[in-house]
Parts: sequence; structure tokens; C-alpha cells
Amino acid sequence: MNKLIVSLLLTLGVTGMAHAAGDVAAGQAKAAVCGACHGPDGNSMAPNFPKIAGQGERYLNKQLHDIKSGKRQVLEMTGLLTNLGDQDLADLSAYYASQKGSVGAADPNLVAKGEALFRGGKIAEGMPACTGCHSPNGTGNAAAGFPHLGGQHAQYVAKQLTDFREGNRTNDGDTMVMRSIAAKLSNKDIEALGSYVQGLH
Repeated sequence: MNKLIVSLLLTLGVTGMAHAAGDVAAGQAKAAVCGACHGPDGNSMAPNFPKIAGQGERYLNKQLHDIKSGKRQVLEMTGLLTNLGDQDLADLSAYYASQKGSVGAADPNLVAKGEALFRGGKIAEGMPACTGCHSPNGTGNAAAGFPHLGGQHAQYVAKQLTDFREGNRTNDGDTMVMRSIAAKLSNKDIEALGSYVQGLH
């Protein structure tokens, strides 16, 4: 029962850390270093670095705090956030949330499988559809802190799903929503989902 209540609170966006309002202009000025990997406007060209343009501000802020604290391990960002305060992280989140995300293309051979998983889940195995949290067009739920997925690099999506499945990424909260879902995905499922998401808009 407690897990159900926590899940409902997360879905409704009631929980989460309180944070200062971010300033877009200040965030842009602070984003110069970030641009080396994520691109100047948050649309990274490298498939191993996530596109963060248009990502929900609440989600971005949580990830930045988790990375800074070590709760989420991202080797490439080691030390980059050490000297940044809460306001700096809020400003960066506001800036990237204000940018327009780009969209890639899905592998035509993987679209049907990816779409079936994204829209229908694996009901027989108790895996819900991705649309429940990430919306049918992949825009996520910014108020609840659920990430925007549409247009994200397939390689990055596949790595995150694999990391959740293998327990290498654990910052999805005590309800373990993403770890529970990813545990039901095969490597081929993950490949298809990543490709589908890359072209989703």
C-alpha cells in the first residue's frame, strides 16, 4: 500500500525537492562548459551524450543534483558540478528547458517492435507502456519530473535502459520504476525502443 501511495504522489508530481526558480539568461551564461558535450543549445551531436534541449526543468534539476551528489554516476561529468550551487543548477536547468530539442530518425526495421513496446508495454510480463509516464509523443511529464524522450539519441537511450536493468543506474527513486521496467527488457527490446524514441516527435 505504501508503494502505491508513493507511486501516486510521484505521478501527480507532489513530491520532489524544492528549488530556486531558474534564470534562463543566467543559465545560458553558465552553460559554456556544458556545450562541449551537449552542444551549445543542448542538442548534442555525439550519440553517447544526451540531448538536454527541451528537457523538463524539474527533471534536469534533479539529475544535476543527483550527479553532483554522486547519487547518479556519470564519469564524464566528474567534478564539473562541484563548485556549482543550487541556483547555478536551477539556472542551467531553466536554460536547457527553454531550448528546442531536435529529432533524429528511427531505423525502419525496428519501428514496429519499438512502437509496440513504447505504446503497449509487455502486459503478460507486467511491464506497462512507456506512454504512461513519457506521453504518447515522448514529451514526458515536466510537472511530475518524467523526462522528455522524443528525439533522444538511440545509443544514449539504450545505455540508460541497460544501466537501469543491470543496476548501474539507481536514481529512479525508492519505487524503482525504471529498474523494474528495464528488468523485463531484452537487449533486442532495448535496441528497438532506443531507435523508436530517436525518431519520436
